[in-house]
Formats: sequence, structure tokens, C-alpha cells
Amino acid sequence: QVQVVESGGGLVQAGASKKLSCTVSGLTFDDYAMAWFRQAPGKEREGVSCISWSGSYTRYADSVKGRFTISRDNAKNTLYLQMSSLKPEDTAMYYCAAQNDYCSGSVNYWGQGTQVTVSS
Repeated sequence: QVQVVESGGGLVQAGASKKLSCTVSGLTFDDYAMAWFRQAPGKEREGVSCISWSGSYTRYADSVKGRFTISRDNAKNTLYLQMSSLKPEDTAMYYCAAQNDYCSGSVNYWGQGTQVTVSS
């Protein structure tokens, strides 16, 4: 059974940093590209960042470019999202996803999400 579990969310002040983690089990982690998505209240889910199976390739949404860094540790079956200079508009539920294809629109497995709230 595949499990995708995010952690690290919480309440932070604007300008602060926060690191999200996503631990995956039940599949061969380095067979999959990984991604972070987010969904703010009343808005559609959007892609935040994605990373290739090896970690060699990454991509970011324009809204987070230069502030967020995606990374992965294949030995630990874990995906990370380092977020800095957080803004109130970054407030959302953040979801980890496993994908067959790097930065594709389709997702094979979703996590349950972790809430990030940025206060002004």
C-alpha cells in the first residue's frame, strides 16, 4: 500500500522560513518524479514545484521562484520543500505528489496535505 505523508506545516509570520517534508512508502521512490502542489481556500489546486527522479531537474511556479527550493533524498524516500520569505498569499494546503513523468499534469499518488498559514 502506497503512503504519502506530508509534515512540517504550521503557522508562521510573513518573511519567515519553513521546511516541508514528504515521506513515501510502498513504492520505489526513485522511480518517480515528485511534486508539490497547493490549494488556497476558494482557489484551484496549483503546481508549486517539481523534481525529477534523480533530483537533477527542478521547476518552479513563477510565484515562488527564488523563494522556494525543492529537493529529495532518495535514500530516505523523502521529498522536501524549503520555503523562505513567506508571504500571506502562500497560505494554503500543501500537497505532495508522486508522478510517473517529470512535471506532468497527472499524479499517480497524492498525500493528504499539510496546512501552511502565513500571518501578516
